[in-house]
Amino acid sequence: MRYAFLLLAIIGAVVPYIFFLMYFTEHGIALEDFIGALFSNGASGGFTSDVLISSLVFWLFLVKENVSRIWVYVLINLTIGLSCALPLYLYVRYRSLAVSDQLV
Repeated sequence: MRYAFLLLAIIGAVVPYIFFLMYFTEHGIALEDFIGALFSNGASGGFTSDVLISSLVFWLFLVKENVSRIWVYVLINLTIGLSCALPLYLYVRYRSLAVSDQLV
């Protein structure tokens, strides 16, 4: 299962950046325009709100679980997206569980 999470983390990094590159190629790199585009209509606003709320929930979960190096997951979430940060966290967690099981 952990390799599926690793694959999904890679896909979760590549696919959004394809869309970001298409946007920035067409519209230029202006952060305020990009943020405006995130809420340009009901559909994009709904998806953006969903991801922002899900990201907040993920961060609160990381704090509650006392995850070491939490800043790595938050940084990845902010710079790439939840589609990369969450499966990467799950990959690392499953990998550490597998190592723990081998030590027992």
